[in-house]
Amino acid sequence: MKLITLTLMLSLIVAGPALADGNHQHGGHAPTLEEKTTVTLEGNTLTLTFGPMDLPTGHDGDLAASIPKHIFQILKDRHMVGYKSAIFTKDGKPLPRQWLHHVLLMNLDKDSVSCPGEPLFFAGAGMEMTETKFPAGYGVRLEKDKKLMVVVAFYHKALPTKDVMATFTMELAPEGAPVQDMDVYQVGVNIVCYSKFDQRGPNQTDEGIIINPGLQVQSAPLKFNMDGCVKFAYPHGHDQLLLIALDNKTTKKTLLRTVPDVEADGNFRAFQPHQVYKDDRGFSVNTRDDYEMTMVYHRPLHDPEEGHGMGNYLLYMTPGTCPGDASAAAAR
Repeated sequence: MKLITLTLMLSLIVAGPALADGNHQHGGHAPTLEEKTTVTLEGNTLTLTFGPMDLPTGHDGDLAASIPKHIFQILKDRHMVGYKSAIFTKDGKPLPRQWLHHVLLMNLDKDSVSCPGEPLFFAGAGMEMTETKFPAGYGVRLEKDKKLMVVVAFYHKALPTKDVMATFTMELAPEGAPVQDMDVYQVGVNIVCYSKFDQRGPNQTDEGIIINPGLQVQSAPLKFNMDGCVKFAYPHGHDQLLLIALDNKTTKKTLLRTVPDVEADGNFRAFQPHQVYKDDRGFSVNTRDDYEMTMVYHRPLHDPEEGHGMGNYLLYMTPGTCPGDASAAAAR
């Protein structure tokens, strides 16, 4: 049984012809954490809206939520082919992207391949808020009546601000359009599977790996639990990030190398489109080879604030070897 379902008590109500909507409040939520999530489906656009609420606010529970986890269903099979996020005030004023700590979308009725025993984490965003659009003809299947859950957290050190809202918008393929299914696989330098959080060292917290002043290079070994052909890689990092990379140590080949656009002081601005991997040809990963994730940070020596960093990818891949990948096929 999926770990998260042990703590969920679901109460689903029909909200319209396209969606079923429900909510859950995990034990231990502060009284100020009220249900503030709405889900709307208009044509091929599925939008989750959070708030309004006043910042700063704390985090609660295993997945660090600022508002109760929200569960909903889609009443027709659809494919997600892209997504984007935003944070703003109720009157439409944009707010710093750093104030959106994370949005996590999970399929409670589908197992994760990268984190066995956990439900599938299939989409999300942090401060990078990278607009995502998969290669044409590929998508993530959202099945009819499956329970989907969204978890939202705002940065607990945000400046006092009233009526803050955020959105997570999924683009769906037109009904009946041919779409090839992709699996979703998460990798990172920091431990990404919440069922393994108890294995984190003293330098890791919910905020990430502690980043000391100066240059810091962190690497972690990686083995894949499936063979796949990666078509899209969604990167995630924090302020002061210089680089995220994925290397195949067996073949001595760098597969991903992502450099963010930053301010002069190192604060994160964006992952520019040319730094976000997207290719319908893809690259192969397999269960045999040894891989390594690396992240590089530089925190100013004069910065008195405690820093934390992450270096993650959410990999969207089709099962099996990439077509035409002779080297991967020969090794099978």
